[in-house]
Amino acid sequence: MFKLFKYLKSYLWQVVLLLVLIGLQVWTSLQLPSLMADIINNGIMKSDLDYIWRTGSWMIGLAVFSSICAFTANFLSARIGTAFARDVRKDLFAHALNLSTADIDQFSTASLITRTTNDINQVQSAVVMCLTMALRAPLTCVLAVGQAIATAPDMTWIIALAVGVILFLTILIMAIVMPKFTIIQKLADRITLLTRESLTGLRVIRAFNNESLEKRKFEKTNNENTKLNVWVDVILSLQSPLISLVFNGTTLLCTWIGISLISKDITYLGNMMAFMQYAIQVVMSFLFLTMLFVILPRANVSAKRINEVFNTKSKIIWRNETIGKPNLEPSVEFSHVDFGYRGAEEKVLHDVSFVAEAGKTTAFIGSTGSGKSTLINLVPRFYEATSGEIKINNIKIQDYAKNDLMRRIGYVPQRGVLFSGTIKSNILFGAPEASEEQMKLAARVSQSEEFIEKLDKKYESHISQGGTNVSGGQRQRLSIARAIAKDPDIYIFDDSFSALDMKTDAKLREALKPITKNAVTLIVAQRISTIKDAEQIVVLSEGEVVGKGNHYELLRGCEVYREIAKSQLSDAEFQSELAQSKKQSKKEVKHA
Repeated sequence: MFKLFKYLKSYLWQVVLLLVLIGLQVWTSLQLPSLMADIINNGIMKSDLDYIWRTGSWMIGLAVFSSICAFTANFLSARIGTAFARDVRKDLFAHALNLSTADIDQFSTASLITRTTNDINQVQSAVVMCLTMALRAPLTCVLAVGQAIATAPDMTWIIALAVGVILFLTILIMAIVMPKFTIIQKLADRITLLTRESLTGLRVIRAFNNESLEKRKFEKTNNENTKLNVWVDVILSLQSPLISLVFNGTTLLCTWIGISLISKDITYLGNMMAFMQYAIQVVMSFLFLTMLFVILPRANVSAKRINEVFNTKSKIIWRNETIGKPNLEPSVEFSHVDFGYRGAEEKVLHDVSFVAEAGKTTAFIGSTGSGKSTLINLVPRFYEATSGEIKINNIKIQDYAKNDLMRRIGYVPQRGVLFSGTIKSNILFGAPEASEEQMKLAARVSQSEEFIEKLDKKYESHISQGGTNVSGGQRQRLSIARAIAKDPDIYIFDDSFSALDMKTDAKLREALKPITKNAVTLIVAQRISTIKDAEQIVVLSEGEVVGKGNHYELLRGCEVYREIAKSQLSDAEFQSELAQSKKQSKKEVKHA
């Protein structure tokens, strides 16, 4: 947890002021019992009304001053704690954004959300408590013990006994509950994960009438979390009555011993009253410290989880500046590339090699799990290739600065992702400096213009989080428009036409041709019709390239591609395509 205290450096002068105020508050509050003893011994006992008024006025002034110091100190601690949490949350979020996709997968999205919210809140509470109690309680305890010894040395053993009992009880309770805090935080992760998963997949759950299953899964974790929290709260709740018992026992013991001493010397009354207040302040100081001991272990668990994220360095290291000068003509080259996910026994891609050139479309097709999307994700370095070499515009991908590489790529994910805002803000997400004409061109090419123009506010129409207020096809088209507006060197379409009907798909691909004539186009597709006209089709099977060529070449020479075509086309269509491929072959031979 101390590693996070570096965030307090920005508020050093406020922390110093806070400590000064706490010191003043403790000092003034400890003067009151002595003044009260003076009133009893020198005022009441001697019937000196003027002395009582003078000393009483001084006590009131000190009490007011102590209250002002305490209020200001509490205000500063709350302000510093809130700013501390804001800064940690900002840096944690920024760090998470810079992690590679593999690193994000390591933590899980749900866990990162919990760490950014719940865990930081736990640490914030501990920081506020530390700023106020970590100095106030020990300082009060030490000074109060000193004052108590000076006031009534014969009774100081009572304080030592009370402190010993409190420490024993605190250590015992902490030893019981501390191991449970880590489990509680993991259960909080699990609850966040189940909630996010269920809400995201709500339509599927309802479609399969499986609400009861999801409820049981959630209830199991929720009940386990509840039982553990109740158990911890029960143990911790014992602390208050036990401390109260020690507190009342201390008061009773002070009164009993004090009365026996007063019977020998009546002037001891004032000292006894002052000693009782000092004893109470010592016990209360330890009570506050035990509260700190309750919060700190839980906060320490949260701090460790936060530091786990901070200590995780992205497996993908980016250059500050691109090394070398990329070719003006875009290209993507894979040379003997292998890739395997962390912890996986087998590689997903094996010895993949191809060259994608500008003005040509390179498509990837294969059965589910063949590695198509994984291959595409290596181009923007979402993952790092295990071995082999990837070049963009004839520069190794590892030699690019992040901004330089990303500005060259227009990426359209398999599932259209939109952000809360407007249609305009989503289209211009990757190119905020683009003109309105560029935005409308992107909408027109992506076949989004038609439905946008029907909306009341058109391009200023609101988009909900995740694009839930538009259809799947509209989301996909807006995602494509976002990539087009960026005007990149490389277009990546990861099965981005799957939600479009055949007519819209054909119109969109036709409109894309003049836009991508000077760019590299990489398409992952399931449908033969989407990639039929691609200049190069790469066929994958179990992570290996089993075919490479155009549509007709692959029909003649690639068994896997032929099987895919046969499964998607009718017998008549397949035979027609096969016949056409043979004609193409004869033309090529004749031309040669």
